[in-house]
Amino acid sequence: MDLPALADFTLVARHGGFGRAARATGRPKATLSRRVAELESSLDLRLFERGARVLKLTQEGRALYERAGALLTELDETAAAIASGGGRPRGRLRISAPLLFSQTAMGKVAAEFALKYPEVRLEVTAEDRAVDMVEEGYDLVIRVNPDPDESLVGRIFLRDRLVVVASPGLLRPADHSAVPAVVRGASDRMAAWPVTGPAGTARIAVEPVLSLTSLVMVRDAARVGVGAARLPVSLVSHDLAAGRLVHWGDVDGSDIALWTLYPSRRLLSSRVSAFLDHLKGAFPTGEPDELAAYVGG
Repeated sequence: MDLPALADFTLVARHGGFGRAARATGRPKATLSRRVAELESSLDLRLFERGARVLKLTQEGRALYERAGALLTELDETAAAIASGGGRPRGRLRISAPLLFSQTAMGKVAAEFALKYPEVRLEVTAEDRAVDMVEEGYDLVIRVNPDPDESLVGRIFLRDRLVVVASPGLLRPADHSAVPAVVRGASDRMAAWPVTGPAGTARIAVEPVLSLTSLVMVRDAARVGVGAARLPVSLVSHDLAAGRLVHWGDVDGSDIALWTLYPSRRLLSSRVSAFLDHLKGAFPTGEPDELAAYVGG
């Protein structure tokens, strides 16, 4: 296969058009168009659907782009490593991470990684939505209990669980009446929370009185005493130890797993491999108390 033509194809696919790719790189538009046409002819496949104003990848084109982009990046990194006499990670590394992990731990994780690998330009975006890694140019994503995705591979690096907590001044009703609750988002409006404690399994009837979009805000509101809350134990372990919050029970079926996900391919970039090793070093056991100690340390 003609590697320069393949490189031009990935360039056009990444920029979403021949004109945009030409303007971004200073390459002639006609040359890019010719090289892609030659690649399509050699493969006997149509890689783009060409409209009057829109250029879209075909199914075959998308499959080739996902594999070829990764392989070409790996070839560039290998050549650069050989030329420099070493395999030290370098270049840009884009990561998408969930909001809570970003607020509590990612700043420290990222700073320690930057000190260890100064030639890597790390960019972290905090968001809870499911990003399209290829379309949006991410090298690695961190997600909580992600849905299966055949195009991605990954591993669990942290585990957590939900607990029901409240301020010491907020008493748990003995007559099973509803207690005021702080919830995350308008959709989190269960009538009762199933919990397990020393006395066994029970259901705590709740009446949401405050809806917030951040679990950090939910924790802070629970500290004030406005209502009980369901929160990750790693987020409240220091409050429980200090007596600012009390533990009402573990939420049944609330196991939380944080995954690192990346495109399924044999050759993993040295930057991604280095970051995965860095996470393993930061959280060697992956247990909730380890995350709590890391955040509080």
